[in-house]
Amino acid sequence: MSQENEHVKCLIIGSGPAGYTAAIYASRADLKPVLYTGLLAGGQLTQTTEVENYPGYPDGIMGPAMMENFEQQARRLGTDIRFGYVSSVDFSSRPHKVVIDDSKTILADTVIISTGASAKWLGLESEQKYNGFGVSACAVCDGFFFRGQDVAIVGAGDTAAEEATYLAKLCRKVYMLVRRDEFRASKAMVHRVLNTHNIEVIYNSEAKEILGDGQVVTGVKIFNNKLHAEKILDVTGFFVAIGHHPNTEIFKGWIDMDENGYIITQPNSTRTNIEGVFACGDAQDHVYRQAVTAAGTGCMAAIDAERYLAAKEHAVTI
Repeated sequence: MSQENEHVKCLIIGSGPAGYTAAIYASRADLKPVLYTGLLAGGQLTQTTEVENYPGYPDGIMGPAMMENFEQQARRLGTDIRFGYVSSVDFSSRPHKVVIDDSKTILADTVIISTGASAKWLGLESEQKYNGFGVSACAVCDGFFFRGQDVAIVGAGDTAAEEATYLAKLCRKVYMLVRRDEFRASKAMVHRVLNTHNIEVIYNSEAKEILGDGQVVTGVKIFNNKLHAEKILDVTGFFVAIGHHPNTEIFKGWIDMDENGYIITQPNSTRTNIEGVFACGDAQDHVYRQAVTAAGTGCMAAIDAERYLAAKEHAVTI
């Protein structure tokens, strides 16, 4: 297949809060950025309903509408936004080679990776049916909507324990479903869970089906592996806390990552181990994973890219 080449100053891969914010800053710095959206334009926020914790929206905003605002702002400032996905990269020489849709090669002086992360799901049909309507993978994002209600959370690690205790401050009752007869979480986190009066840990149990009235969640059917018995919990919220996986597979072998695939950036910076390649948002943040923190690192990546290019140009003119 013949490949068409194009040279750009700044290529942004991904279109969530990090990617669009990077685009806004890169456009204003006259880097003439080209942004490829990936297959899910707008990222994880397009799969959520109301966002109430992003500053500047006093009445809240729907996730898809918010990402549309980000996109329009980036476009108005001059970002060339294109639908497409990255099929391979070659960071062995500069400019960096990035292949789009297996057919077009972009030669980029700087690359900003903002491919995000995806929540791991249980794989239930009903889980996807009620996603955003009682089912969530982020207690910090959505717990507020379940104040005074009964909810269930699935998971046994530190994240699940942390999210369960967060929900316990807001909700009347939190059922925590642990598949085995013990936690994977640290002792400190387990201690915190077991000493929270309104968390009930249900061991040896897993969710079999999310129940609902066609619009919102009304309960969850669970199965106890030890007792071989089914039970229904009356809950209005169902939280999945079994982890996330960063969308970084395409960069393996080039970019330094931790054992879970999160990109490692240099301290107080978005720089990666490859000169001229920067990473921002949930692709490199496994701690906070919020829209506002992703946007913040998107800003940092664009500033880092602009300073990198300015230093290169200055070196050439000396």
